[in-house]
Amino acid sequence: MSEKQAVDHVEVEGEEHDANYQPPPQKTIEEIMAADAEDESLRKYKEALLGEAQSEKIIFDDSDPRKVIVKKLALLVAGRDPMELDLSGDVSKLKKNVFVIKEGIQYKIRIDFIVQREIVHGLKYVQKTYRMGVPVDKMTQMVGSYPPKKEIQSYTTPFEEAPSGMMARGTYSVTSLFTDDDKNEHLKWEWSFEIKKDWQ
Repeated sequence: MSEKQAVDHVEVEGEEHDANYQPPPQKTIEEIMAADAEDESLRKYKEALLGEAQSEKIIFDDSDPRKVIVKKLALLVAGRDPMELDLSGDVSKLKKNVFVIKEGIQYKIRIDFIVQREIVHGLKYVQKTYRMGVPVDKMTQMVGSYPPKKEIQSYTTPFEEAPSGMMARGTYSVTSLFTDDDKNEHLKWEWSFEIKKDWQ
């Protein structure tokens, strides 16, 4: 499959998924716990899933009204320290920080985030990659549903392979979006990476 075909395939796949998928109705933690209360096994499952959130309102940062607070993106390559983007500050400055990536390597992306106040359904990570303004790749990862917790939670993508070859070398710009079934835009940010023959 060519690079162009691969891009088209991913986009069509995503469109089909969006067209056929109906997200569940939004429910509070209280409504979730009250439903099917007579089913003992289901009640225990929900208690294990929701943890402390079933008995108290978990608020990580009282001054932040968001349900999802995205903290960090890390690029993970075996045998190397993670390359990290701090997403807790002014994300408009992130475009200036360029990751250098060795061509052809396998990498994963990890996103660290906090869920507070209410359960979040169908979190989704969408990443669009451009070269000289032309879209060259689109990745959509279903992250899942998460209850509020007092600690940072994270999601790691499957392995991706960096482009390789002389034509692939150069700088790429990326638009990342952390969203959910209800199309809430939890965070959108832009960043860049440069494909080189080696790490330096």
